[in-house]
Amino acid sequence: MRRAGVVAALALAACAEPRPPATVFYASGAELQPLNPLLTVLPLAKQVERYALFLTLARYDRALVPRPYLARSWSWGDGRRVLRLALVPGVRWHDGAPTTAADVVFTLEAARDPATGYPRAADLACLERARAPDPLTVVLRFCRPQAAFPDVLTDLAIAPAHLLAGIPHAALRTAAFNRHPVGNGPFRFVSHRPDQRWVFAADSTFPRALGGPPALRRLVIVIVNDAATKLAGLVTGELDVAGIPAMDAGLVRRDASLRVMDYPLLFTYGLVWNTGRAPFGDPRLRRALTMALDRRRIVAAYLYGFGVVADGPVPPWDPRAVPVPHVPFDRAGAEALLDSLGWRAGPDGWRRKGGRPLAFTILTVGSADNALEQMIQADFRAVGVRAGIRQLELGAFLARATGAARDYDALVTGIPGDLALGYLRGLFDSRLRQEPLQYAQYVNPAVDRALDAGDFGAVQRIVARELPITFLYHARGLQGMSRRLLGVVMDLRGELATLRRWHVLPRERER
Repeated sequence: MRRAGVVAALALAACAEPRPPATVFYASGAELQPLNPLLTVLPLAKQVERYALFLTLARYDRALVPRPYLARSWSWGDGRRVLRLALVPGVRWHDGAPTTAADVVFTLEAARDPATGYPRAADLACLERARAPDPLTVVLRFCRPQAAFPDVLTDLAIAPAHLLAGIPHAALRTAAFNRHPVGNGPFRFVSHRPDQRWVFAADSTFPRALGGPPALRRLVIVIVNDAATKLAGLVTGELDVAGIPAMDAGLVRRDASLRVMDYPLLFTYGLVWNTGRAPFGDPRLRRALTMALDRRRIVAAYLYGFGVVADGPVPPWDPRAVPVPHVPFDRAGAEALLDSLGWRAGPDGWRRKGGRPLAFTILTVGSADNALEQMIQADFRAVGVRAGIRQLELGAFLARATGAARDYDALVTGIPGDLALGYLRGLFDSRLRQEPLQYAQYVNPAVDRALDAGDFGAVQRIVARELPITFLYHARGLQGMSRRLLGVVMDLRGELATLRRWHVLPRERER
């Protein structure tokens, strides 16, 4: 561990100076990308936006009920086609400019524009118009009645129109604002060292109507992408919070100064089949391949139990999950099903008479350890199915996975979810097959109709039956944390949901 501590000291040079009081050092495995609510994809960066730097119109409570935030109240009209929001008065951007309804209208209109590239633009497809009749009122008109408060309004933080409205939407990705953002949330941006750290300071003037100033003085997001370095930073006290591999949870628990946070995530891993490429268009073949996988062993050996076997796209801890059919691990059954489909086992694996063998390549992201993929490969090999593994860097992976040619047999990938289940449309709506981050080529009009009707239970049952994706597991979050840090709740809302209430005990009170 002493050597790891030296590595940590080099990587965490930003933390090497005497620790300021009431400061939290939080490890991120990746750069936070542009901190611009219209562009951000990385989940942690989106949380920094929602809970630290900017404000959303509404936010979820622990029961996952949307509650007022920047919008202090709202009301529906015209058969729930019109949503009228009243904003909290007196909110200012950190440069002193007032936050008004014009900022909300600008943000929503920019998010709707395909030129911007907002990742959840599809969630605003039914928004026909946003207008600001006065500085503290926003009126939204939708194309059809809305069954619930739009989830996207709890996710999309409001951006400052006075700093961004003059930039063409297509040029927002290169705007200087992204590196030096001006927010209106409980923390102000202080500094950024690329690939090293982001520093935020508490806004002592944050309105009481929104909860008042945070208890912390500073939040430092430290970029650390090595698991050993994160662990060393936790042990030496250089880091207060860091994601840890499941295999290290026991080690962290044995350290009296640390604790482990184990919490539910909206994150599912799956083996995505290219249903537009033979032979993977046959749901019976996909079922046979799913039966060949010992997913319980994957959860036990790869996740060390920090997860559950996935039978569909929605984890069981999500309130909108419905019971779906379970596909058991059954090697004999997988072989029998392959045989019934006209495949014949031979010394070189399964093959159709006079046809190609049942062999394919699994694409994944990475360049080193691929234990999960090797476990999948071994299970397939046990039933005579030949599966190769090819690791690609992220850009190349996405080009193969989402390009027009859909040049892959199968992908192993994580699928981040959202509380409104909007990601199901991105995965299974056949009309969106050319959208970015849309993997599957699965086409089913019944799924399209269910999505349009908001019948997410039907979507779950159909895809669990037809298996365009062999769902592997639903992951749980795992963070190592200093016992000096209090007030932390991590749940489906994210790791930073209670950030404004976090506080740190003085070192003399640690014991």
